[in-house]
Amino acid sequence: QVQLVESGGGLVQAGGSLRLSCAASGRTSRSYTMGWFRQTPGKEREFVAAIAWTGSNNYYADSAKGRFTISRDNAKNTVYLQMNNLKPEDTAVYSCAARILRTFTIVDITTPRQYDYWGQGTQVTVSS
Repeated sequence: QVQLVESGGGLVQAGGSLRLSCAASGRTSRSYTMGWFRQTPGKEREFVAAIAWTGSNNYYADSAKGRFTISRDNAKNTVYLQMNNLKPEDTAVYSCAARILRTFTIVDITTPRQYDYWGQGTQVTVSS
């Protein structure tokens, strides 16, 4: 089992920044592909960013490109999502997820059901 705990959410004004963290514990969590997703009420979970277990590959949703940066520190079993120039439409519950398989195709990493473990999520609210 892998446990994921997100932190770093909060209320920020448009144009501001937040850094989300996802602390992982459990078996071999450092070898997993990690992703960030977000969800608003009444909508499906939306892919934001993913990073390979080596940290060498990453991929972003169009809405995140140029503003968000995903990174990981395997020594700390932690994945980060630095979010800059936040917009009101970024308001959502952000969750991190771990995927056991190491394949890093776009379909695999952007599809929620391809992930094996999920955190509880952290609320991000961006005011205009």
